[in-house]
Amino acid sequence: MASRVIRTGNSLLRPLSTSAASRLHPALAAQSYRHFTATTSAMSSYYSWEPEGPTVKTEIPGPKAKAAIEELHEVFDTRSLNMLTDYQNSSGNYIADPDGNVLLDVYAQIASIPIGYNNPALIKAARGDDMINGLINRPALGNFPPKDWAEVLKTGILKVAPKGLNQVFTAMAGSDANETAYKAAFMWRRQHERGGPHVEFTQQEMDSAMKNELPPGAKEYSIMSFKTAFHGRLFGSLSTTRSKPIHKLDIPSFDWPQATFPLLKYPLEEHVEENHAAEKAALEEVEHLILNYRVPPCAVVVEPIQSEGGDNHASPEFFRGLREITRKHNVLFIVDEVQTGVGATGKFWAHEHWNLQDPPDMVTFSKKAQTAGYYFGNPELRPNKPYRQFNTWMGDPARALLFRAIVQEIERLDLVANTARVGDYLYGKLEGLAKKYPGQFDNLRGKGMGTFIAFDNPNRDEFLVRAKKFGVNIGGSGVSAVRLRPMLIFEERHADILLEALEKVVKSFQ
Repeated sequence: MASRVIRTGNSLLRPLSTSAASRLHPALAAQSYRHFTATTSAMSSYYSWEPEGPTVKTEIPGPKAKAAIEELHEVFDTRSLNMLTDYQNSSGNYIADPDGNVLLDVYAQIASIPIGYNNPALIKAARGDDMINGLINRPALGNFPPKDWAEVLKTGILKVAPKGLNQVFTAMAGSDANETAYKAAFMWRRQHERGGPHVEFTQQEMDSAMKNELPPGAKEYSIMSFKTAFHGRLFGSLSTTRSKPIHKLDIPSFDWPQATFPLLKYPLEEHVEENHAAEKAALEEVEHLILNYRVPPCAVVVEPIQSEGGDNHASPEFFRGLREITRKHNVLFIVDEVQTGVGATGKFWAHEHWNLQDPPDMVTFSKKAQTAGYYFGNPELRPNKPYRQFNTWMGDPARALLFRAIVQEIERLDLVANTARVGDYLYGKLEGLAKKYPGQFDNLRGKGMGTFIAFDNPNRDEFLVRAKKFGVNIGGSGVSAVRLRPMLIFEERHADILLEALEKVVKSFQ
């Protein structure tokens, strides 16, 4: 095979010789340690800074990465490490490592990279005077917001606010966003019970609150979540997380209820009645818990697609039913769009697929937004006193500026429409692979939801490892799901590379 050279960042990447590749497991040697795609048509049509395709030069991790990981482990826990990354030489849809391996990245930092590594539009934004000012003079936003903070919010975070939600509380991360939304829900409920925002706290309430006594300074209310949900790892958000025991072991939790998330059967068209019955039963359980749980819920939080818990979907009818139940019983409806938001599902916000009669009460966001917080519309969700919803930073202007640049680039290139189109293409091709290799692409799900696609594989963990050998970085969720989380600049040409690699991974098990 003739050696081809590609440029990524400032480095030239050359494939290893066939003899080096032959040292691999025989099933992998023929297709590994080489440049997989070598046609200019494989490059991005949006930008010119992508490589032509993946290049695998060594095992992953290779010798340079192993040495660096060993050094890092002396001072930092590396046991969850996926891949030591060379960010300077990562570009577009491709992630690089210190040994010169370049992989098509369809995991994207756990779904948090929106428009590619080293995107020139974001580099330009990062070099701006307003970004420098935000970085070196980081403000305590609640006390000392910058003079242009309203303009930054209106031209960025609030420009893409979900319909009906015109205010935002900015935060640091997804867990933080959910946690502050929960606080807003508790304060909203107690404010109503007192008679409105004008009613002052009693001395008894203030004294009991300082002693952690219930009541009157607080009242036992809960946030309802769903089985196999993930909403973060902070204390409040962790009490609503139900995806894996490892997240929760040894951590005290609140006595908050969990409802059953309807686990649909696939293909959907073959299990219409069963799935309808499962969703109906789940909604009935939600209403029963609202009315009867020993710690009454004041809010229900739900992911449009349960991501960490296994990529579990439900129908728009289910979510409309959930909204109706919360409205009926005066319980707030919080939609956690931390992973699903910012275009990944072919809509800017995944809950747009539901066609709700009225919007959620709060929508939390992070990941692809590169900042975090929650949107809301009801002015009563703003606490009646200052400092009740507060911390030093309350977000980060630099990250808000980055999100504004991301939004501008998404709009300029119409990337949400791109995700919807490419998702349909990718899903159709995966349906073909599922028929060709029975049992290897089980429970294929995510049709019509952009590139937010997943399937189950019986050898999932090894599947993810072998994918790297074939030039793809991919992630899992739940017990057996392979989840796809491409960036918004992922195109049909990248899908073809991914599909070819997935087929090779499956063949390597035969």
